Amino acid sequence: MCGIVGAVSNRNIVPILVEGLKRLEYRGYDSCGVAVHQGGGLRRTRSTSRVAELSQQIADDAVQGGTGIAHTRWATHGVPAVHNAHPHFSGDRIALVHNGIIENHDELRASLQAKGYRFESQTDTEVIAHLIHQLYDGDLFDAVQRATLHLKGAYAIAVFCRDEPHRVVGAREGSPLVLGVGLFEGQGETFLASDAMALAGVTDQIVYLEEGDVVDLQLGKHWISARQPDGSYLRVKREVRTVHAHTGAAELGPYQHYMQKEIFEQPRAIADTLEAVGGIAPELFGDGAHQVFKDIDRVLILACGTSYYAGSAAKYWLESIAAIPCSVEVASEYRYRDSVPDPRTLVVTISQSGETADTLAALKHARGLGMTHSLTVCNVATSAMVRECELHFLTHAGVEIGVASTKAFTTQLVALFLLTLTLAKLRGRLTEDQEAGHIKALRHLPLAVQAVLALEPQVIAWSAEFARKENALFLGRGLHYPIALEGALKLKEISYIHAEAYPAGELKHGPLALVTAAMPVVTIAPNDALLEKLKSNLQEVRARGGELFVFADMDTQIVSEPGVHVIRMPEHYGALSPILHVVPLQLLAYHTACARGTDVDKPRNLAKSVTVE
Repeated sequence: MCGIVGAVSNRNIVPILVEGLKRLEYRGYDSCGVAVHQGGGLRRTRSTSRVAELSQQIADDAVQGGTGIAHTRWATHGVPAVHNAHPHFSGDRIALVHNGIIENHDELRASLQAKGYRFESQTDTEVIAHLIHQLYDGDLFDAVQRATLHLKGAYAIAVFCRDEPHRVVGAREGSPLVLGVGLFEGQGETFLASDAMALAGVTDQIVYLEEGDVVDLQLGKHWISARQPDGSYLRVKREVRTVHAHTGAAELGPYQHYMQKEIFEQPRAIADTLEAVGGIAPELFGDGAHQVFKDIDRVLILACGTSYYAGSAAKYWLESIAAIPCSVEVASEYRYRDSVPDPRTLVVTISQSGETADTLAALKHARGLGMTHSLTVCNVATSAMVRECELHFLTHAGVEIGVASTKAFTTQLVALFLLTLTLAKLRGRLTEDQEAGHIKALRHLPLAVQAVLALEPQVIAWSAEFARKENALFLGRGLHYPIALEGALKLKEISYIHAEAYPAGELKHGPLALVTAAMPVVTIAPNDALLEKLKSNLQEVRARGGELFVFADMDTQIVSEPGVHVIRMPEHYGALSPILHVVPLQLLAYHTACARGTDVDKPRNLAKSVTVE
């Protein structure tokens, strides 16, 4: 979601701050701003437009300096408006940017107002700025440490003070923040960012701050203190890692949008994810995986959004192939209800970014209930999720810029299928011939996806019809029901067409009341054991005048006729069929959104990496 960049240097760091914001635009935002130490005081420029417009404002205002902070905001407290945009000031002394949500901001606001502080925004962030101002007595690092003891919720902050011109202080709790260590013309400089990608091209020397850390950035040096259980702070050292951010992946090339590019990158992303897989073995998931997998009797999957649908598909695999009980929980709901923990559970988290706040919180909750075995399926090797989990599998999808996830989803499914096969093998439910067959199918998967992508012209023809609709229904059965859910999510996310998905067998239990000629019904029709049942469901739709749009396997005997539109899938792919069937649903959503003229890569009200509850 929101993005932070900060720097302390002997050169003008404004171009670095702006470029960092541009690299974080993919996260989604509705305002942006920069503040620097200039001429002995604080200067800032804020905008509710894009970073490109902010850059022009900065040039017009001649904003420059060697110490500064910048931010892209996705509105939580307060509408998208300049007065709510970051950075926020406290008087003419403190400048601050913040990611996250401060849960006790009302209480703190009342206390600060009683002490004479005036608020210019509706944000929870301004509370932090005034609180630090109130506690400041000449040492910004000390003031920030003391201020964090009053904050409840999630935050990553970067702050500087008029009275200390070459110093920026950062702190994190529940939101990601990294430190960058650089060198320019022989002189040291330090940086802060919410994502190492923001510092690509500036430094590859990165320190990942941990929960409760406060970091002091000065010219060519830094200090980190970690909060202790008693509320005190202790000076610590954190490892400096060499991180190569792949900025080239952010180039559009011949594509119109990042989402289109990422849809067509799926064959490569799947191949990259499978590159190191020579056979089915626990070591695919890390050292110690064999013993962990021997110690578990069930699986609990925690995820949000698209990742939740990947987990829902995996439940079918795990229970049918590995014969291991599996439950799938919406992470944002799981920790707020009473559940029955089992210490012999493998807790599996799924997240593209590895920073999803709800999923991280759910993981910690599960651990607190005594379920200590954990594994994450994630796309970012340096993420909090990877660091928090006992085991991990990296999907190697590459950078995903579009808010609506595509290649991250299909590679998550690949990873979860590998987990299924591994558990099946350890439980004696996978013969050598079956293993060889599954490996062969996985190896062929990139080519199979490529063949599905060749259907794009037919999908484009459908999209012209969908662009005129305001509602759509998606149907699937069994293993393909979660794929129908994902297809509906994609359509509503980027085209703003209201779309819902149901198990096809549930039509007669309510959704059939919605079916008219104005309601397109998208159906996933693989040639599996439920095909004949599905055909009966399709007849129910036709009998009510509904118009069907069917993605059918070659040998299903479902044919085009008035009111029934069929796109033939190249081949039936058995257990891996969901990975193929989701691709045309992605294309349908994408081309429908293009036909309606929406902002495909940055859909309204949404953000890429959801780092707040």
